[in-house]
Amino acid sequence: MSSSHLDLPDAFSRTVVEVAEKVSPSVVQISVRSRVGVRTPRGVMPRDVEGGGSGVIIAPDGYILTNSHVVHDSHESIVGLSNGTTMEAEVVGDDPGTDLAVVRVQGSALPAAELGDSERLKVGQLVIAIGNPLGFQYSVTAGVVSALGRSLRAQSGRLIENIIQSDAALNPGNSGGPLVDTRATVVGINTAIIQFAQGICFAIPVNTARWVAGILIKQGRIVRGFLGLAGQLAPLPDNLVRALSLPFPSGVFVSGVSTGSPADEAGLQAGDIILSINDEPTPSVDAIHKLLTQEVIGKRMPMTFLRGGESYKTTIRPAPAPE
Repeated sequence: MSSSHLDLPDAFSRTVVEVAEKVSPSVVQISVRSRVGVRTPRGVMPRDVEGGGSGVIIAPDGYILTNSHVVHDSHESIVGLSNGTTMEAEVVGDDPGTDLAVVRVQGSALPAAELGDSERLKVGQLVIAIGNPLGFQYSVTAGVVSALGRSLRAQSGRLIENIIQSDAALNPGNSGGPLVDTRATVVGINTAIIQFAQGICFAIPVNTARWVAGILIKQGRIVRGFLGLAGQLAPLPDNLVRALSLPFPSGVFVSGVSTGSPADEAGLQAGDIILSINDEPTPSVDAIHKLLTQEVIGKRMPMTFLRGGESYKTTIRPAPAPE
């Protein structure tokens, strides 16, 4: 093999280099300052703590997509651009339920990344992560899509669906940075790693991020339905499942009901087991979460539940979730 041939980058390297050169100008470093209560001998005292992560510019007029856990409860945010410029940023809105947030800097003609289509991703496809892990700016790692359709628990407790799993190495500080395909389009927003594991990293699909960002820019937050109950998975005996022709061998055990809440007004009590809402089975708490979209707020929905081994029906009308 000739030395000139050895000097030529292979197709893989060439692709990664080209994608990194195109997308890196759109990737930003986000530094935040948050105030937390710290326990001291004199009691709980407020103290500023510093943190940060990454983000990706999605509009030339300064809108930046990142993770909710990067900016949530921050009172100061500074964005560092790829050209070395730093700018103050405001949090436009954040949604802990999907771990996504939008911040904005005052600027124009900023280098916005192109958003792709996460529905077109295939397992085994090459993907590239760009971010600022551990403070090392504009680091690039490459890997493949390891799996699609994963679920990940957000810090809010809600389940984020349709998560992308990849083995493109991530570290603290990569959060909020883009996961990019070989066409240099953003297919995901990097959000989490599995501690003490290698090659297990997660990203929120860009189709979800595009929808959430649009609402955050218009409204500042995602409004979801609220029932006002505490619940947990409740396995059901086989004979009861057969007798009621239930599609799942479980329901949601009501462990508590808030006074004056939609659940209280519907007549639910602690000890009840919810079997369905709006004619949709509720075999888990996550199944209820999926039903509580903004569209169902104020809508009366039929509900079936068990009390003392007997099946009952009522209606419930979700309220807007409190901020």
